[in-house]
Amino acid sequence: MKFSPSILVALMLALVSPLPSFGYSPREDARLIKEYKRERELNHAKIARDLVHRTNWAAFGSLSTNKLVEGYPMVNIISIDDSDAKENSTGRIRFVLTDLDFTGPDWQKDNKVTLLFSDEQTLKCKDGGQDPMEPTCARAMISGKVKKLDPSERTYKPAFDAFVKRHPAASNWIKVHNFYLCELDISNIFVLDFYGGPHIVSASDYYAVSS
Repeated sequence: MKFSPSILVALMLALVSPLPSFGYSPREDARLIKEYKRERELNHAKIARDLVHRTNWAAFGSLSTNKLVEGYPMVNIISIDDSDAKENSTGRIRFVLTDLDFTGPDWQKDNKVTLLFSDEQTLKCKDGGQDPMEPTCARAMISGKVKKLDPSERTYKPAFDAFVKRHPAASNWIKVHNFYLCELDISNIFVLDFYGGPHIVSASDYYAVSS
């Protein structure tokens, strides 16, 4: 049985409204209706794309190969970029890795990684008076596999140039520490941007967002 939006709002208000003995609260009703409308209008795929484009780095999780914590989750800070030559969002998450760091050896043994992007990385939540753990402080957890890019491919140089333009220090890393350019082959996206738990976003919906 399907309910219209107006009936759903009425049901929600009935469940959360104070008992009659405490009186009716128009302010509380207005707040709940506003939050309900906001939730219905959220575009979770677009929120994920915006987070990826606005943040300069991601918390990068892998399965550790380090003998002291082998098999444990390992988290690293990895600079990322998804821009084209004009600095527009492509959604393609690119990053540089080295085998001298944690993440390089990890993905080559077990190629399963997850990247976390949060609005707090740009201090948007703090500036808005929100704690970074609140659901309304939007975050995206994007899982997939590392794909090492081939320098001989036609698309390599534009991607490399865009990355270095956003992260100028990377040009020195690559020369000195044998960094290599990679891209995330996305398998799943979770977006938490409101109360009620995470939303699943497909890679196809994520890439289909207009930049």
